[in-house]
Amino acid sequence: KLYSAPGFTSLADHIAMLEAGIQFDAVKVDIATKQIEGGGRYTDINPKGYVPALVFDDGEVLTENVAILAWVADRAPELAPHDHLGRYRLLEMLSFIATEIHKRFPTYLSLPEDVREPIAQEILHWFGFTAGGLERGYLFGETFTVADPYLFQLARGAAELGFPLPEPLRDYIARIEQRPAVQAALRREGLA
Repeated sequence: KLYSAPGFTSLADHIAMLEAGIQFDAVKVDIATKQIEGGGRYTDINPKGYVPALVFDDGEVLTENVAILAWVADRAPELAPHDHLGRYRLLEMLSFIATEIHKRFPTYLSLPEDVREPIAQEILHWFGFTAGGLERGYLFGETFTVADPYLFQLARGAAELGFPLPEPLRDYIARIEQRPAVQAALRREGLA
């Protein structure tokens, strides 16, 4: 079971699992109340209280986007870069997205609007950095990887918040959004 919340970065895991053809049940979590759709407290599944969480048939729980996306890539090697450092380049990119882009959004959103600008500029700087490498289609050139839905969800959310994203990133969002797995995940989460 994949525990996710509509509009949160758990969408990346949802997309990656669909792209990989992994069978799973999607379970919605209300982040504000920590309630699971259909009943139950989410903190009983993941004491951290945030999404995603992937619960395996044996009851093991895996959390954090980087870990879950790396797990998906291990099961679907076509969703990872293929050179001799491919696995490590993927972990490098996932960690970069998590630490330089993703981590800034909770801070940005928690601040009063009149003091958000410095954090907004940091976010835009790192989006600009990633946009420079998208000229061949995806983060790793012509190969769609599990890192792409993670960047996609963050960029999509930034665009919805009114961030002036660079043209290559806006094109990237539109291109990723057309993928069948992305459309399916958006529909399943009520975001389409």
